[in-house]
Amino acid sequence: MKTVFHIKNMVCDRCKMIVSQSLEELGATCVDVELGTVTVASETIPDYETMRQVLESKGFELIADKNEIIVERIKTNLIDFVDPEKHVKERNVSAFLSKALNRDYSLLSKLFSKTQGISIEKYVIHLKIEKVKEFIQMNNLGFSEVAYTMGYKSSSHLARQFKMVTGLSMSEYKNLQEWGRKSLDQIV
Repeated sequence: MKTVFHIKNMVCDRCKMIVSQSLEELGATCVDVELGTVTVASETIPDYETMRQVLESKGFELIADKNEIIVERIKTNLIDFVDPEKHVKERNVSAFLSKALNRDYSLLSKLFSKTQGISIEKYVIHLKIEKVKEFIQMNNLGFSEVAYTMGYKSSSHLARQFKMVTGLSMSEYKNLQEWGRKSLDQIV
């Protein structure tokens, strides 16, 4: 038997590793670890309060509320959606989320906006801009290549969104000494 725990702020492979190691140190057998969830063999589940405290000390939070779980699932799916390395075939956010969460997009959108104070569309833009900042820092692609990689129709569209979100042009950002990137769990 297995038990799935939903975890807030688990947004990258490093997070998955930290959560997995932390739970294994408590004696849990992690069967599967994905962004936002960890599946533990039921016979090895640590004391809930101890598990909560250990995860909180590492910057994570156990989630029990149904709506919070849905919002966290939206976020983790959108992180995959904007990551060009994940090769998500669907380029329409609403279709992607509806399929991934098996729910009506309008309900997901309303819940997300109500709880996070930002629309799903704006959240996706912020995620994309953080990914673009990463590409700029790595300095292996030109701006047009970054735009193409991130699924923009043109580099000018990306440039407008980048300026709108950051207040800087991509060139100005590239020349900064302080990069000022946000971690993905800090976007909302």
